[in-house]
Amino acid sequence: MEKTNVELLYEWLDKATDVIQQHHEEPYLDSLIFTMEALFHQSVPEGMDDILAHKLQSTLKDIEISTFKIEEIRKGIQLTILKGMKDTTQQQHLMTPETVALLVGYLAEKVTSDKEQLRLFDPVSGTANLITTVLSQLKQQVEAFAGEVDPTLIQLAAINANLQQKEIEFFHQDSLGPFLLDPVDLVVADLPVGYYPDDIRANDFELKADEGHSYAHHLFIEQSMNYTNAGGYLIFVIPDFLFDSEQSDKLHSFIQEYAHIVGVIRLPESAFKSEKNIKSILILQKKGPDTNAPKQPLLVKMPSFNNTNAMGDILEQMNTWFSTY
Repeated sequence: MEKTNVELLYEWLDKATDVIQQHHEEPYLDSLIFTMEALFHQSVPEGMDDILAHKLQSTLKDIEISTFKIEEIRKGIQLTILKGMKDTTQQQHLMTPETVALLVGYLAEKVTSDKEQLRLFDPVSGTANLITTVLSQLKQQVEAFAGEVDPTLIQLAAINANLQQKEIEFFHQDSLGPFLLDPVDLVVADLPVGYYPDDIRANDFELKADEGHSYAHHLFIEQSMNYTNAGGYLIFVIPDFLFDSEQSDKLHSFIQEYAHIVGVIRLPESAFKSEKNIKSILILQKKGPDTNAPKQPLLVKMPSFNNTNAMGDILEQMNTWFSTY
């Protein structure tokens, strides 16, 4: 069977990364940064020793990146990053699954279809898989921004965006600190779940815990709201237990005061390894002088992503809902 371009790119990235990794004894993801930079610049990074430079230069002859579609590049990179994350990454750093990112992109396109220009922000971009997937589905002119604290992930994100020819301005910082960023029209984020260790900074938030550490996922909702224009939208991938945990009363009141719940989409259990990892998608609109809550929020339980007929039916129902929203 002939290999797809996605498979060819994945195999090339993996092979070249292995060459670097064996030579430098660096972690896989750090070696992948070198590989992707070499691919983007079509030349070996400066300062590399001669033997490795020669090996890498000869592998560059095996691939012609300009013949690949953007979608193929995104998926090939995604597979390689997933391989690198397999054994090393903590739960909150896992990449947003492809189908979930595409669904967020679909929703982003629906809620912003009346805008000709758009400012987009992902405060926890990881390797930029979610934001680049969303960008590829938006039709309008988009100014995109992303925040990420992890130095390896942000380097992967920046070179990932370059290879996909997506213009994104990255902030390397703790995304719960202040940003030099004007408000945006749309926030997308796959919320990291867990406690936020910096109690002093957490004190600046309404959603801080009354005692002990605050939930990072609550603080990120508030932080995102701070950087959203009145009437702007926020699409979050959230843990299924978001509204059932302790501290959730506070979150409920906060959302009721500052936003309209546009919809909640429960993702299929089959998309996640275990019950405690199940996620949903929460769509909010920040309240403004001209905004109203929808008469009936969009409440959907997604079927298995493999069930194409049921998926088709659900998407049709969602399209109908959006046409009257």
